[in-house]
Amino acid sequence: MSKKSFRQAINEALRQEMERDPTVILMGEDISGGTGAPGEQDAWGGPMGVTKGLFTQFGESRVLDTHLAEISFIGAAAGAATTGLRPVAELMFNDFLGTCLDQVMNQAAKFRYMFGGKAQTPLVIRTMYGAGVRAAAQHSQSLYSMVTHIPGLKVVVPSNPYEAKGLLIQSIRDNDPVIFFEHKVLYDMEGEVPDEPYAIPFGQANVTREGDDVTIVAIGRMVNFANAAADALKRQGISCTVVDPRTTSPLDVETLIETVEETGRLVVVDEANPRCSMATDIISTVASRAFDALKTAPLAVTAPHTPVPFSPALEDLFIPSQMKIEEAVRAVMARESNRAAAE
Repeated sequence: MSKKSFRQAINEALRQEMERDPTVILMGEDISGGTGAPGEQDAWGGPMGVTKGLFTQFGESRVLDTHLAEISFIGAAAGAATTGLRPVAELMFNDFLGTCLDQVMNQAAKFRYMFGGKAQTPLVIRTMYGAGVRAAAQHSQSLYSMVTHIPGLKVVVPSNPYEAKGLLIQSIRDNDPVIFFEHKVLYDMEGEVPDEPYAIPFGQANVTREGDDVTIVAIGRMVNFANAAADALKRQGISCTVVDPRTTSPLDVETLIETVEETGRLVVVDEANPRCSMATDIISTVASRAFDALKTAPLAVTAPHTPVPFSPALEDLFIPSQMKIEEAVRAVMARESNRAAAE
């Protein structure tokens, strides 16, 4: 097992799947560099260099630079997926879903249902999300909640390099459309990643910490903040279970319920805006299915219901932090203590 960055883990997953299966192709803006312009193609590898080197190995027939028109190439990728290819389309920022939502929501997500189960759509849309790099309101949103709402899509939000490689391989092999969310702050994060291919099944949450007092459910980058908060709280005498759902659709409700039944308290950490978010969905699901197990009302730690600020100071306040998670955990512990004292 080697130490790899999040970026390298994704690149390796793409390369190994392209070597294994000749129907896997890549599509996106600037992923090979130079198409349609004078000079040599430079294999830039996209804005973050994630696909760098793949054009050199697989050539222009399998690594396709596209026009700056998401409505065009996402639609083309969806069509290609129904005709025997396995496209991996890079949607540069998840904020650009607004320009191609019809192709995602009304086409790719619906093909299997519209054609009586006879049309498979093995499409992966890789996209960046999240705040923290001063990219302002139009390039920093977290929109996995929005596409989780759409039936027919599978939604993946990895939290570290190991998860990224295994979940991307599973995404490419899946026969349904998958939206694969990569937090832009995580690209340089390093971790132990096997050199050989491996797939992590969808709908199986990962319990990263085990404790008795509070269940913390965190999504994507927030898993790392939750782990750090749990470690700090343990030194304060509070024992936390941390759950990484890995996929928001399908969602591993069973693991969520089991851990809350063990702790009786729930904190959900979600970088997305709070209204109609994964945080509210998870809290609603737990409250409706395991209400009797809850010792006190759950809490959500989310971004505020505002666009992502460009101001560095305000952006830092916008993002859920380890400190805010610790405060929420202490708050749910105090609620029960206060209620007991009142009784």
